[in-house]
Amino acid sequence: MKMQLYTIGYGGRLPGDFVRLLVEHGVCSVADVRLRPDHSSMGAYVKAKTPDKGIEKLLASAGIAYYSLPELGNAFMDLPDWRERYAALLERAGDLLTARLAGLPQPTCLLCAERRPTDCHRSLIAAYLAARGATVLDL
Repeated sequence: MKMQLYTIGYGGRLPGDFVRLLVEHGVCSVADVRLRPDHSSMGAYVKAKTPDKGIEKLLASAGIAYYSLPELGNAFMDLPDWRERYAALLERAGDLLTARLAGLPQPTCLLCAERRPTDCHRSLIAAYLAARGATVLDL
């Protein structure tokens, strides 16, 4: 099955605008690729202890499913060569790391904090999947 993906960063976005953008593009599920979604500095985007708060509540209000995929988080984000390291990780274990994405309701949107995809590891995940046939568009 060919995967249809979007990517989005919530940084600098109002929660209502964020959800509206997802709905306008018909997103059915959000795959949170943050290493620690429970440590968001913006409360609306935090993965709370219960689904009636934070990002899960925000997405559920629009009928969008939420999935946390910390295995796709960027463990190298504090290093100056994080791009090279993360790309090498995908090269070695990408199929294993991205396996859960195939089972999510589509279209799926990869979520991280950075608004600009070039500042975020989600662009590397998207490129990895696009090279394997996925259709990818950044929101």
